[in-house]
Amino acid sequence: MPELPEVETTRQGIAPHCEGQTITDVVVRNGRLRWPVPEDLPERLRGQIIRSVDRRAKYLFINLDGGTVIVHLGMSGSLRVIIDNAPPQSHDHIDLTLASGVTLRFNDPRRFGCWLWTETAASHPLIANLGPEPLSPEFNGPLLFRLSRGKQTPVKSFIMDNHVVVGVGNIYANEALFKAGIHPKRKAGRISLDRYHRLAEAIRETLSAAILMGGTTLRDFVNSDGKPGYFAQSLLVYGRGGEACKECAATLKEIRMNNRSTVYCPKCQR
Repeated sequence: MPELPEVETTRQGIAPHCEGQTITDVVVRNGRLRWPVPEDLPERLRGQIIRSVDRRAKYLFINLDGGTVIVHLGMSGSLRVIIDNAPPQSHDHIDLTLASGVTLRFNDPRRFGCWLWTETAASHPLIANLGPEPLSPEFNGPLLFRLSRGKQTPVKSFIMDNHVVVGVGNIYANEALFKAGIHPKRKAGRISLDRYHRLAEAIRETLSAAILMGGTTLRDFVNSDGKPGYFAQSLLVYGRGGEACKECAATLKEIRMNNRSTVYCPKCQR
């Protein structure tokens, strides 16, 4: 599943081609996504100017004068910038054609993504109750410490809760906890303020590095230019269960938590 770095990489890739451009046509080939694409979406969008392309958590905002299109890539979706009039392929469900001749094309084999219309994105039910962005000043160790008091849930589940902080998906939770030296099953409420300072910084460092490298290569993910990310080359624990820890050479352990792969070092993380 595309996580925050992949979504931010997509935003950075498509924004220069879209911002300031007028939408001349909208083609919805299959509107049966996670939620049905509004039937009047093409009518709403034609003739409007894309003012900006923003991101909140794993949602992309295509901001127009009259409102915002909220886009989610789901499990397998991607947004591609098409400049050569390439014909649509299987699972190419939505096209936005711009006055420049560029087409923004949405591909989603599993159809778990979404394209929704709203006049006020910040108050939309999908957005209104989200936690802070992990790269924003509002996210820090004291916040994690305060929200974790009394929590019996494992710390890995805690930092993956979008009400606590957005965008810390499975891959990056594994990596950040390793960098902070925290065992993924440790109870969130039993972690000190000092350790939460380290964890918040590890989350920021991990996500920032992944964005710079274009995201993590996943089976279904490609950037807007069709090139896969390559942060996978830098992964310290995720996907490396049974291999040697790069810090202490101990064998990395792999377990399942909430049906997700969790890899950690039994010596470096406590």
